[in-house]
Amino acid sequence: MVVLDGSSRRSLIPDFLYAPSSAAAGEGSLGLQKLLLARGGGAQQSPLVPSPSSSPVPSDGGSPKTFLIPAPKEKIQLYSGQYYAACTAAGIVSCGLTHMAVTPLDLVKCNMQIDPAKYKSISSGFGVLLKEQGVRGFFRGWAPTLLGYSAQGACKFGFYEFFKKYYSDIAGPEFAAKYKTLIYLAGSASAEVIADVALCPMEAVKVRVQTQPGFAKGLSDGFPKFVRSEGVLGLYKGIVPLWGRQIPYTMMKFASFENIVEMLYKYAIPTPKDQCSHVM
Repeated sequence: MVVLDGSSRRSLIPDFLYAPSSAAAGEGSLGLQKLLLARGGGAQQSPLVPSPSSSPVPSDGGSPKTFLIPAPKEKIQLYSGQYYAACTAAGIVSCGLTHMAVTPLDLVKCNMQIDPAKYKSISSGFGVLLKEQGVRGFFRGWAPTLLGYSAQGACKFGFYEFFKKYYSDIAGPEFAAKYKTLIYLAGSASAEVIADVALCPMEAVKVRVQTQPGFAKGLSDGFPKFVRSEGVLGLYKGIVPLWGRQIPYTMMKFASFENIVEMLYKYAIPTPKDQCSHVM
């Protein structure tokens, strides 16, 4: 990628298709007209773009339609209680529903790890499950998956934003800007430690239900049966390997996301990030 300085950089998104707020009447069509005239050498006006004097005006006296896309009004204050609640809700929806949707694949994966002689591959694993348990068997363990990963997502997204601000405040503006990637990594790792504590009990029940035939039908009978046999602390036997799997993954996910978003706003989107949600 070639990095251009601020004076020569051009957005990948045409300016006339994006604006931080609604513009005056005719501004969008004028922008498009100037662009087309410039490319055509200014010899003649494009028939696709009417001149400002000939632009149609609605009968109700309102402004004519333009090509501008106004940015949405800001409704949630950054790092407010509403903001953290929105992040928590986003984590619940994104993690809980997506993990539940891939329960059949997760079921085959867990059984391949427990009994590789029987479940030799993904395709044969699905065949074994279909033969022994039917179509309904593909979603065995969906309830602990939904609850567990919803709790994990709530903590992961909510606490990530909290720790990101917390570590930035400790570092101060200068060092927070200089070492922002380290702050993303530290914030996501801290959030995932808490998120996995919320996930681990449901993960333990899920794996037992999915891999031990006859243990339980689902969460309602599997959870109390697990606690009776293993105790409450048994729900957290797998916390260390869970941390070992999830913490590096989450660190890479959030650090990559933050840096990619920053690059998009720097090279692709014409309006600075801090202005995209404000009415000008």
